Amino acid sequence: MDRFADMRMFVAVVDAGSISGAAERLEVAKSAVSRRLTDLEARLGAELLHRTTRRLGLTDSGRAFFERAQRILADLEEAEQAVSQAHGAIRGRLKVALPLSFGLLHLAGLINEFLGLHPEVEFDLDFNDRQIDLMQEGFDLAIRIARLPDSSLIARKLAPIRHALCASPDYLARHGTPARADDLASHAGLVYSNLANPGLWSYVRPDGQPGSVQVPVKLRANHGDFLCRAAIAGQGVILHPTFYLSDAIRTGELVPLLTDHAWPELNAYALYPPTRHLSRRVRAFVDFLAEKLAGEPYWDRRMR
Repeated sequence: MDRFADMRMFVAVVDAGSISGAAERLEVAKSAVSRRLTDLEARLGAELLHRTTRRLGLTDSGRAFFERAQRILADLEEAEQAVSQAHGAIRGRLKVALPLSFGLLHLAGLINEFLGLHPEVEFDLDFNDRQIDLMQEGFDLAIRIARLPDSSLIARKLAPIRHALCASPDYLARHGTPARADDLASHAGLVYSNLANPGLWSYVRPDGQPGSVQVPVKLRANHGDFLCRAAIAGQGVILHPTFYLSDAIRTGELVPLLTDHAWPELNAYALYPPTRHLSRRVRAFVDFLAEKLAGEPYWDRRMR
């Protein structure tokens, strides 16, 4: 009985989301993984997975076993690396969830640079803006933009995500330039639909007093880059992260508005489950991103 092999098999099933995916990853027959999983559950006396036609889901017992198995396998990896002649090499698979637009615009190049430094690392990337369960879906870490990260996860701040209010010169020529935040109530709003209240825009006035305004929604979308392009095309006013807007502001395609007001500021975080020993590849990747994104974001510096 090889309990480490059982743990690796079970973690592979959870990571892959299916027995067939785990079998492909482990390069064994699907029937062998299925049989070993059944034997493991019999030995433990507990059902570890909910089996449905679409996807495998962890039971409470399965989640507890998965978290402990991950920690044990991480400890084993650290022990092996400590005595390995190739101790300096970082290798293995990293499954990472990335925000769709921020990931494509500002993280894709960094990932390629990291792979150049560590060619034995394998990435499994999922670009999405949905809520995810790191443990349930087998992610090593997630990059997320948020005000406050999930307290059940370890969070490391990577970069501030500032917002700016903008419109195109053409739109302002046709509809006028808002002089006060309240004026936005008579302008066409371009809003990100994944927010809880997309048309309610919050701010802090120059005197330090908070405020908000309900903006008429002309265009609602779940893709930030599309909204940025709509603003450049003169469709309305946009309150959006500067990592989208900086190039258009620099070229004059978009004009910042009410710059004496403070608009929402979030942060980009690296999120990962709490473990006693974070794997070297996860630690190395998070350290790399933190170093590359340190200080004022380069996309904000472009707007000067």
